[in-house]
Amino acid sequence: MDIWKKLRGELIDIIEWPDDNPDSLVWKFPRYNDEIKNGAQLIVRPGQAAVFVDQGRVADVFEPGRHKLSTDNLPILSTLRGWVYGFESPFKADVYFVATRLFTDLKWGTMNPVMLRDAEFGPVRLRAFGTYTMQCTHPSTLVSEIAGAGAHFTVEGIVDQLRNMIVSRFTDVLGESKIPILDLAASYDELGKFLGERIAPAIAEFGLELKNLLIENISLPPNVEEALDKRSSMGIIGDLHKYTQYQTAEAIGDAAKNPGGGMGDAMGLGAGFAMAQQMAQAMAPKPGVAPGVQTPPLPHASQFHLAINGQQAGPFTIDELRAHASRGTLNAQSLVWKPGMATWTPAGQVPELAPMLAGPPPIPGTPPPIPPGNA
Repeated sequence: MDIWKKLRGELIDIIEWPDDNPDSLVWKFPRYNDEIKNGAQLIVRPGQAAVFVDQGRVADVFEPGRHKLSTDNLPILSTLRGWVYGFESPFKADVYFVATRLFTDLKWGTMNPVMLRDAEFGPVRLRAFGTYTMQCTHPSTLVSEIAGAGAHFTVEGIVDQLRNMIVSRFTDVLGESKIPILDLAASYDELGKFLGERIAPAIAEFGLELKNLLIENISLPPNVEEALDKRSSMGIIGDLHKYTQYQTAEAIGDAAKNPGGGMGDAMGLGAGFAMAQQMAQAMAPKPGVAPGVQTPPLPHASQFHLAINGQQAGPFTIDELRAHASRGTLNAQSLVWKPGMATWTPAGQVPELAPMLAGPPPIPGTPPPIPPGNA
């Protein structure tokens, strides 16, 4: 079997990579004892690059196309080998093919929640995930930094490291932005671009370029999301009193469809909704009163009924009775009554009404009227 491999390696003079695995990033061309014949044909397909490595050092790099290997197009390798006047015998070199096409739909996400401080909700934990695209722009750097001596290297071998780098930079970017949690959805695009710019230099050290990074979702823990849903529901419900009435009507309809539920269940249900209605009424703001302001009690005002032309009229307030006195429909002999009085009484005998029936006050400087019997 080893003899066949040796003969096959010496007879075959075409070096190429079929690239049948879409996840392959680096692939080492298999050759017996790594020997390459002089004048061998190198075929580099679109989306590939070929890197020649001599004793662990990167030598020549070939772009897509068909190349005949000789000292003319292997200048670095020829210098390393000392082939000043060319070579005729097979030579040794490792040939790595690198995929330079765009790798799409690569996933990233936080394995554990990220702790942050929000201005409205205080300390919160956030999860985030998204996608990114990547491309190898420096094949020689990728081979020397990542591939090493491995014969096959896939994207899966580097995505975990890239994900950790993205999550680390994402935490810094999100903390520095201080964007409120409820406003994050409107900033996904800006955060993604800024995050891509922050992580690009670190990825470039591997010979890779981050083409596009997207943030698909930033979410809160389930219990916090449930509390937000309840808060949103209260805002949508609006009028709690009307909502309670609607719920009561729905419950009555359901009870009518299930007559076997029992009177006790119906009574308990009714009591529960009645209590909810009372709570809604207590919580509802009073017209014309600002929320949270206690309404002061109205001052006590006396109201009297008045006998006018033998007919009962009123009740009237003190101000209204004063107007009746000025019009002559109320005098000292007019009968009045208010709650608490035993019977109808002349207005002149009621202390509250007597002052308005005594007539206008005397003009200053004029003598008082002469008492009866002294005239």
